[in-house]
Amino acid sequence: MTRDYIGVVTVRLAKIATIAPEIIRVMTSHSSGQALRQLMRCPSIVAVPGVYDAMSAWFAVQAGFSAVFVSGSALAYTRLARPDVNLLTVSEVADAVARIRERIDVPILVDADSGHGNALNVQRTVRLFERAGAAAVQIEDQLNHKPPASPASRPVVSCEEMVGKIKAALDARLDPGTVISARTDASYSLGAEEALRRAHAFADAGADMVFVEGLTDIAMIKRLVSDLGTRVPLLHNILDGAGSPVQTASEAQALGYSVVLFPGAAVQAAATGVAVVMKQLKADGHTASFRTHNLDAKGLNAALETPRFLESGKKYAG
Repeated sequence: MTRDYIGVVTVRLAKIATIAPEIIRVMTSHSSGQALRQLMRCPSIVAVPGVYDAMSAWFAVQAGFSAVFVSGSALAYTRLARPDVNLLTVSEVADAVARIRERIDVPILVDADSGHGNALNVQRTVRLFERAGAAAVQIEDQLNHKPPASPASRPVVSCEEMVGKIKAALDARLDPGTVISARTDASYSLGAEEALRRAHAFADAGADMVFVEGLTDIAMIKRLVSDLGTRVPLLHNILDGAGSPVQTASEAQALGYSVVLFPGAAVQAAATGVAVVMKQLKADGHTASFRTHNLDAKGLNAALETPRFLESGKKYAG
């Protein structure tokens, strides 16, 4: 490699470096993270359904939802037919997010579990999910690896370690608009008071949104909102079969939450539907009994806008 060539490359790289901040500013000025932040500033609560693939996300958008949540449990159920006990890898989740992003344009919130490791792992997770299309990354304070005898338990790391993860996630963002949501599960093992203490610490650390999971006392929920609701957006989780006293989006909005998740709605409906269809098909040997309820092949393709997609290819015909 000649000195002249090296000199030309150096000059060109220097020019790129001078315009890179402006390029980044333009690229991020209308980012999905900023779009989510704008939604959270609206008076109405942001209701977000859990999705697990491009089709479930597509139907959520067609129903009118302005954001979706890639649920770790829904991914575990649909990809592995296993419970949500940290079996999925970070790359598997990123792949799911990328497939969903290719099909929809609304902001995507992504369940990052514990960040898939320590603070340095959290940074890689945030960048991977951003590149895949995440508008928000949710990190929790559960231990990354749980005892094999009790993989569904919820032991938590120290508050100090979680604060370090939050700061690492904030520093790692490629887009300053990306929302870092901090979740605590401390109420299950350490009690509601500790969960609220951690919520304050997470907000102090700079988390863009705070999620306290597992509060079952309405008085503690009201205290959380009173303490932090004007400082940072708060997220509530509504899961059928869980013990929260707040079970509707309107109730969560009245209390002062900014975002409400319905992580299991789609996957639970899908599991119910598939189980019913398979049992009936095995018993009857035909599909007549549920043809009036299910989309047929033509109806499914219409719902996914297949005719429009195929029509668009004609303009590229040779």
